[in-house]
Amino acid sequence: QLYVGGNAALIGQKLATNPDLKILLCGPVGPKLHELLEDNVVVPPESMQERDEFHLILEYQAGEQWGHVRAPAANRFIFSHDLSNGALNMLEVFVSSLDEFQPDLVVLSGLHMMEGQSKEMQHRRLMEAVASISDIPTDIPIHLELASMTDQDFMSNIMHQQVFPLVNSIGLNEQELLFLTQSASGPHASLASWSGIPDVGVVSDILFWILKEHGKMAERASDLTRIHFHTLAYHILVTVDGHWGNQAAAVAAGARAAGTQACATDTIDTSKVFLKAPLEFITSHTEAPSKISLNPDKPVVHWHREGISFHFTPVLVCKDPVRTVGLGDAISAEGLLYSEVYPH
Repeated sequence: QLYVGGNAALIGQKLATNPDLKILLCGPVGPKLHELLEDNVVVPPESMQERDEFHLILEYQAGEQWGHVRAPAANRFIFSHDLSNGALNMLEVFVSSLDEFQPDLVVLSGLHMMEGQSKEMQHRRLMEAVASISDIPTDIPIHLELASMTDQDFMSNIMHQQVFPLVNSIGLNEQELLFLTQSASGPHASLASWSGIPDVGVVSDILFWILKEHGKMAERASDLTRIHFHTLAYHILVTVDGHWGNQAAAVAAGARAAGTQACATDTIDTSKVFLKAPLEFITSHTEAPSKISLNPDKPVVHWHREGISFHFTPVLVCKDPVRTVGLGDAISAEGLLYSEVYPH
């Protein structure tokens, strides 16, 4: 089965379901991908190539077995043979196209695709990416979507070598969050892996640390003020006060998108979803926590910590997901669509 692939294209497709939006997609676009894109997705001629790049995705359901291993949750293996994205080939085309397009929002992804390159190439291309991103006018918010990585040095470079401070917002899941804190010796870095549903207190400690250490705080030269965290059972939207509005709607919209897209239904079908989120949790393990009990009438919970707001919502998890690929992209796109950025 052929589908639109690549984080940027998937985020673009999700945003393009809103007919009032016009999307500029700069990535390696071959003939088949071009045919699959929504009509309001514009591809600059320089982004077109003669052949499509392919990602091969093997999806499996919860409980399926391979040899002695049984899957605890529905998930997928992804194999990429993607030469163009692996070298970030379209980055300069993208930045040069923005003058004419005049966007209200820029979304970046694909840094993880460079893991297959040599260290020299990674370093050089990352520096060029930083230079290009720096050319984007500062009044345009920039969201960076992270994806699974295995190279701690490379992750640490992305965090410290000016990529995080250049973007206003990042989207990530529990694997990327844990890998990030391990790469930079942050809180709970000694945790080797999650067991079951990620502990809300641990997650919020790491999110708080990212914004405290790398976000826009006091006089630090950083633009990072928003993190959208998603895991199967719940989502948390974390923002530095004074920069974003409409967070409750944004985090709820992302959770709704997860349930509808995984089940491939237009609206949430309650017979096809279930709750997996903890109904009670504590908000931190590193400082005096609050204990929170979820109220079904108010599914978005809010708490506050040193100038940073947390908005938490459980997810209606699809019992038999049709597709798990691109879920994070759909969640982030929907959350961005409902987010309000305050001009500074």
